[in-house]
Amino acid sequence: MSESTAYHVAVLFEQAFTELDARQLVALHEGLDDPVVYHLMLPIEDAAATMATSLGVLGSPDMAMPDPRSISDIDDAVVDDGSRTLAASAELVQAAAKEASSVESELTRDDPVNALADLVTRVDASEAIILTSPHAISEFFHVDWASRAERKLNVPTLHLIEHESFDAQSSGAGEGASLI
Repeated sequence: MSESTAYHVAVLFEQAFTELDARQLVALHEGLDDPVVYHLMLPIEDAAATMATSLGVLGSPDMAMPDPRSISDIDDAVVDDGSRTLAASAELVQAAAKEASSVESELTRDDPVNALADLVTRVDASEAIILTSPHAISEFFHVDWASRAERKLNVPTLHLIEHESFDAQSSGAGEGASLI
């Protein structure tokens, strides 16, 4: 597949894809003349930063940071889990897309929206898709990934609810989807 004639789609997601998610993602691009390259991005937590924040919230000056080796073990587990989730999701998208498309994937520790913006620029993506579970409070205050991406990206951006059919999203029976 010639990358110069491919249609690049940047996809930011927060949970492992289901077969439904993969089928729906691919269905959005059926009928395109150019092959599609899906660039999946999954954010993972920085174990040391998460641990430090958690201990800071507890507020006790007597609280000591855990042994750095245990943080490293936690970090390794986070990366391993993220890598498995990413690989399984990429496999589902590739299976749904068949050979007409290709899938690339990466983990990020950076701010998800900033990382998505970098990905869109780096691959010259034609669009961005954000799959999340519902986040009513952050969506209400427009600080969720999709709202932030709308302000940051210069490509069409679609927000879909993970693990929910298009029919449920559009009928009002589910949590909904939004084109931003």
